[in-house]
Amino acid sequence: MMSFDSYSDEDFKRTMRSALRLVVIAFVLGVPLFWWKMGWPSAVLFTVGALISSSGLFEWLRLMTALMARMDAGGEKSAPTRPLAPVLIGFIFRLGFALALLYGSLKFLHGSVYALIAGLALAVVALLIEGLRLLKSWTV
Repeated sequence: MMSFDSYSDEDFKRTMRSALRLVVIAFVLGVPLFWWKMGWPSAVLFTVGALISSSGLFEWLRLMTALMARMDAGGEKSAPTRPLAPVLIGFIFRLGFALALLYGSLKFLHGSVYALIAGLALAVVALLIEGLRLLKSWTV
């Protein structure tokens, strides 16, 4: 059993990696289902949504890891920390790429928008499942 006070940086990384793993599993199971029920354009839209969703989780993992390393250093100059600027620039570029990918997929693919929404929702559902797992394992 673990408590909220003992939640560490490694626990956060493990939770995010587990959420990413859940997104990949749902993606692998979902693509054939969407292809079979709604056709290949909907399967591609689901893929686009899952790609954006999983890249968002990955970028949050990178961003929070860099921020936590800076916070753990406590402003000490001798502590080796990764520069934060490349992580922030990558985060902003990912947002722009996601926007362009969303626009292009909606403009040129004529599949179900619900498939795209399902792909985008994968990260939220994975984080919800991981949050419930954490609540189940914590003591108050």
